[in-house]
Amino acid sequence: MSEAEPAARGWQVLDATGRPIGTVDDVFADYLLVRTRSWLPVDLYVPVTEVTHADQAETVVLAAQNEREAYQRWHRPLKKAPHD
Repeated sequence: MSEAEPAARGWQVLDATGRPIGTVDDVFADYLLVRTRSWLPVDLYVPVTEVTHADQAETVVLAAQNEREAYQRWHRPLKKAPHD
């Protein structure tokens, strides 16, 4: 994610294939808090290093291939900052 195109609350989050995962619930220095779109929403703690694309169309694309992979990788809070 570049400095010129930061994500913001409410932006749509897609997997690497373009399918929707959820929305950005909050933005922190090292990660995005993503709320999934399922009937039982889950919070994902996605390191900014795993964002492959963010654009002015208010869309963020993650490195995960699908929602299940995203859940497996990021459903728990980060133990340390991604840059450590």
